[in-house]
Amino acid sequence: MFPAYTPSFGTFQHAYALMGRVRAFMPPQGLLLIAAYMPDTWPVRFVDENIARATEADFAWADVVLVSGMHIQKPQIKEICARAHAAGKPAVLGGPSVSSAPEMYPEFDYLHIGEIGDATDDLIGRLDASAGRPPAQVALKTEERLALDQFPLPAYHMIPLSRYLIGSLQFSSGCPYRCEFCDIPGLYGRQPRLKTPEQLTGELEAMLRQPSRPLVIYFVDDNFIGNKKAARDMLHHLLAWQKKHHYPFAFACEATLNLAKQKEILALMHDAGFVEVFVGVETPEPDALKGMKKDQNLMVPLLESIQALNSYGLEVTAGMIVGLDTDTPDTDQHIVEFIDESQIPILTLNLLQALPKTPLWDRLAVAGRLIDDPDLESNVRFLRPHDDVLASWRRCVAHAYDPKRLFARYRHQIEATYPNRLHPPARGRLNLPGLQLGATLAWNVATKVGWKSDYRAEFWQAARLAFRKGQIEAVLGMGFTSHHLIQFSREALRGEQNASFYSARAREQEAKRAPALADA
Repeated sequence: MFPAYTPSFGTFQHAYALMGRVRAFMPPQGLLLIAAYMPDTWPVRFVDENIARATEADFAWADVVLVSGMHIQKPQIKEICARAHAAGKPAVLGGPSVSSAPEMYPEFDYLHIGEIGDATDDLIGRLDASAGRPPAQVALKTEERLALDQFPLPAYHMIPLSRYLIGSLQFSSGCPYRCEFCDIPGLYGRQPRLKTPEQLTGELEAMLRQPSRPLVIYFVDDNFIGNKKAARDMLHHLLAWQKKHHYPFAFACEATLNLAKQKEILALMHDAGFVEVFVGVETPEPDALKGMKKDQNLMVPLLESIQALNSYGLEVTAGMIVGLDTDTPDTDQHIVEFIDESQIPILTLNLLQALPKTPLWDRLAVAGRLIDDPDLESNVRFLRPHDDVLASWRRCVAHAYDPKRLFARYRHQIEATYPNRLHPPARGRLNLPGLQLGATLAWNVATKVGWKSDYRAEFWQAARLAFRKGQIEAVLGMGFTSHHLIQFSREALRGEQNASFYSARAREQEAKRAPALADA
């Protein structure tokens, strides 16, 4: 069972209503893998509570409830455990959150710490022997991981792909860099591990077998170019598969900004149909990047890197952090100047949070700067006053998502990025469900954004430019993303959403509302 997410900049929940059947952001790749790994003799029911809340009948049917999730889902994870116990069923928790902080989950019967491997086999054996609740919590830790090239085909057949905004796909795990705030090296290692290209294309074909599915597939790799040679070799296979199947999908990924130096990889990404890349810009201040050990962002000037990515048709989404130790009263001005100069339309602006199993967590713990105050937006005691840091964050969000500025950045993308994309023939994407989705999206964007919104003038100014250049898909994409970003930023500035994707304060409140939201 996968817990519901709390709304955030990155989950685009305000856009779902524009797309008819869409109810969730992206399929949970890890839990789909676990579902596929279960013994053939076990009946498995997959529930993603972002699509539909598990019913009493679901809990009654189950012998055991297996859950996975991230730190940001902690309240929802705990709530599922309580429901499982109320139904008299043992609850098992695995995934990234419990793997980095098992002490946060004393109520679960079994903890699966680490990746799929010998601990998973041990767990299956124990549950086969007894499906009752153990007298005390059992913690199982993976010592020997299953190699990625031995992973089974994720259980895509158990989920309705058409209910997701984008699809998910994994090629590699791990990242060679040591950014201070990141928990990836501690969880998954610094030496990227790989699937085979044949596994990857097999998963794409499994998705293609569903009559309706997302048009964009997101590589959930921690760093798409963590192993540059492997990424380059895989892209050749991906390109051949796309050509064979008439380009049914477009792709997105996340990578370090030094991707801008990899011209051969960028050319292959372009030809294979990549349209977007998420990069952790974090801050435009060089001293801050050095302080967080993100020197890879200094290999090429930031603005030059973004322009290079745009030149291959890649729209950049940027992650940025407010509240670093190096921040000054001028930092927010530097951030808004970077937003205007970079012309990046989508930015996730977060207050700094310390995650377990990171060098940042360890450093702040030694300094006595980790705090647990439900009235504050972060678990970090900033060097600047908390209210000053929060005010800086608000100024950055207000500037970034002012409709005039947002659509001005989209007009830049229409001129400088979208014309550089591959434009394959529509044959691979033409089917009845796709046409129905396009018609629904077009109608809702035209009415809810182009007619009823108070930013319709800014939208139509950008849309007219896109229409003149024949960029119909850009109009639709710009319509649903801007609708979410503007609505969510306004909620955040009113205090209805928190100031970080990782903040626990609003998450606890959201967990209390989760049953009503899921049943609505």
